[in-house]
Amino acid sequence: MPPTWGRSRPMARRAAAAAACAALLLPALAGCDSGGSEEKGSRAAAKPEPSPRPVWNTRPASIASLGDSITRGFDACSVLADCPEVSWATGTQVDSLARRLLPSPETSSWNFAKTGARAADLPRQMQAAIEQKPELVTVLIGANDACRPSPDDMTSAEQFRTHVETAVKELRRSLPKSQLYMAGIPDLKRLWSEGRKDPLGKQVWKLASVCPSMLHDADAQDAASDERRTQVDRRVGEYNAVLKDVCGRDELCRYDDSVHGYAFTGEQLSQWDRFHPSRQGQQTLADMAYKAVTAKR
Repeated sequence: MPPTWGRSRPMARRAAAAAACAALLLPALAGCDSGGSEEKGSRAAAKPEPSPRPVWNTRPASIASLGDSITRGFDACSVLADCPEVSWATGTQVDSLARRLLPSPETSSWNFAKTGARAADLPRQMQAAIEQKPELVTVLIGANDACRPSPDDMTSAEQFRTHVETAVKELRRSLPKSQLYMAGIPDLKRLWSEGRKDPLGKQVWKLASVCPSMLHDADAQDAASDERRTQVDRRVGEYNAVLKDVCGRDELCRYDDSVHGYAFTGEQLSQWDRFHPSRQGQQTLADMAYKAVTAKR
């Protein structure tokens, strides 16, 4: 039989040509596949645009105020009595925050503060405020948590945090767009230092048992008295740190430490107890709050 290698030579050439074409096409195909993967990967890696940060409104249309005797204007007008008319937050007889911000403070501001209230009362006050749907809620509370019969009776910083966080969560769950102003607790040790200059004031402290953890035996300078006052001062610092931290984690909250840092004078303290703000002191608190609320930052 004659050899067949001669007849298969054309078939071999066709096979070689096909292989060459395949070699040329493969890189192009591979390049297309690779490019498609990169495109899909870039689409997968793309993240949605972040939501815009809420903008603080420096002119809220309604205000609800929470807190204790300071916000109720206690001892500002007469002895042992509330005087909300001169409250720094909602008063109508001083240039209060509400009077400065609202066209009609009588109908669009509410004072839910209670004399003697502590942080444990804040969630309940917040619930009452939420019913009015205020655009701004103010909070000034904590003095009564430190002003106890003795330092051992003070609210712990952990309990204080729980109450404040609970109140803020209530607000955010119901009114996510409402703004929150938190004032620092006044410097109780500074109030002791200023108020003790008045003999009559010291008598009131004793007879009415005003903030005994700080003000008891006001003239005593022994080591035990100094340590007692230091404990109260330290706890107030811890409360203010909680307020600042909780507020700092809320995009629509402003914490105002100027209230704690302010050195109240005798004229700015009640003539009846030398502890609560007088009418002039209430006006000073209103000035600080207005500055913080209307600041553009």
